[in-house]
Amino acid sequence: MIHDVAIIGAGPAGLCLARALSGQGLSIVLLERQAETALADPAFDGREIALTHASQALLEQLGLWQRLPAEEVAVLRDAQVLNGPSLFALQIRAEQAGAERLGHLVANRAIRRAAYEAVQACVDVQLRCEVAVTAIRHREREVELELAGGELLRTRLLVAADSRFSETRRQLGIGARLKDFGKTMLVCRMDHEKPHRQTAWEWFGYGQTLALLPLNGEQSSVVLTLPPREIERLRALDEDAFAREMERRFDRRLGAMRLASERHAYPLVGAYAEKLVGPRCALIGDAAVGMHPVTAHGFNFGLGSVQRLSAAVLAAKARREDIAAPAVLARYARQHRLATWPLYQATNLLVDVYTDDRLPLKLLRGAGLRVAQGLLPLKKGIARHLTSPG
Repeated sequence: MIHDVAIIGAGPAGLCLARALSGQGLSIVLLERQAETALADPAFDGREIALTHASQALLEQLGLWQRLPAEEVAVLRDAQVLNGPSLFALQIRAEQAGAERLGHLVANRAIRRAAYEAVQACVDVQLRCEVAVTAIRHREREVELELAGGELLRTRLLVAADSRFSETRRQLGIGARLKDFGKTMLVCRMDHEKPHRQTAWEWFGYGQTLALLPLNGEQSSVVLTLPPREIERLRALDEDAFAREMERRFDRRLGAMRLASERHAYPLVGAYAEKLVGPRCALIGDAAVGMHPVTAHGFNFGLGSVQRLSAAVLAAKARREDIAAPAVLARYARQHRLATWPLYQATNLLVDVYTDDRLPLKLLRGAGLRVAQGLLPLKKGIARHLTSPG
C-alpha cells in the first residue's frame, strides 16, 4: 500500500495538517516517536499560546476550538512593551483596530489534546506512535521510509513536522539557519495581587527580559529570559523564595506573587529552514520556521503553514494533478516564505537591539518605543494584523 501523505511528528502542526487533509479522499499516516498516551493526555509544559483571530478561525474550521475547555481559554485584550526601569510603555490596544481583543491565550497542552481528539474522529488518518524513521529514500513517484525494525512505508508526499530541531529535515538534506540567542526561557504560572487587566507585557529589562501573559482570574503565565546558569539557580529555589525573587524582578508592579505551577525551562534557539520543500516533501510548523517567542507568532506561523500546504495539496487533488508535483510544493513554499521571512528577520533584530545593554543602545531602545507610541498608524497596523480574521 502507498499512502498519499505521510506526516512525521504528531505535535499540534502535524495533527492539524492531518485534520485539514482529512475527508478529501486521501490516505494519511502520522508517525510519532512518543507513546499515544502522551498525545491523548499531554503533560503541562508551561507554555501558553497566543492565538490571533486568524488562527482561532482556522482552529474553529478544523473542529479544535470547540474542544477547548472554557477554563483553558483566556482573553488577550491589549499588550504593552516596556524598556528598562522606565514606567513608559508602548501600548497596543485592540480598540485601535475596532476589536474587543487582540486574541486569546490557550495552554499548549489544551491545543495538543484538542488536536489529538479531532484526529481520532478521522477514519482516513492512521496514527502510529512509538515509531522512528531511520532512512528516507526518494523514488520517481514516491518516497520510501524505513522504520526502526526494518518495515518499509511508501508515500506520495512526505511532510516534516517534528520540531525546529527536526531530524527529518536533516535526513532530507535540508539545512537550517539556526540562531542561538545564548539564553534560556523559564515559564510558569503565578498568582498575583494586582490585576493584569487582560494585558500582555513584554518587558526588556537590563540584564533580563520578562513577559507576562494574562490568564483567567488574577493569574498569569510568567516568562523570564536569562543566561542558563541563572535560570537553573531560580529553578532550584523553593516556592516562597522563588516568588519573592519574581516580585523583585517585576519591580513589585504586580504586588504579592505566588507560584501556581511547575517551572519549565527551554533554550532560546530560532530556526529557519534553508528550503521549505524538496522532492515530494515539505516542511511545516517549527521544522520550517522556529520563532523567538517575543512576538508570540510561532504557533500562528505553524497554523499558517498548515493552511497554505493543505490548500495547495487539495487544490492539486481537485484538478486531478500530482499532489506532490514541484509546482504545487513551490506555491506553498513561496507563500509561506513571504508570510514569515520578514517577521522572522525583524523579530531577531528586535531581540538583538532590546537585549543589548550597552549605553548607546539603551538610549536607542527608549527613544524607539517613544517614537512608536506616537505613530498611531503603526499601532493600528499591528493591532489589525493580530485581529484580522485571515
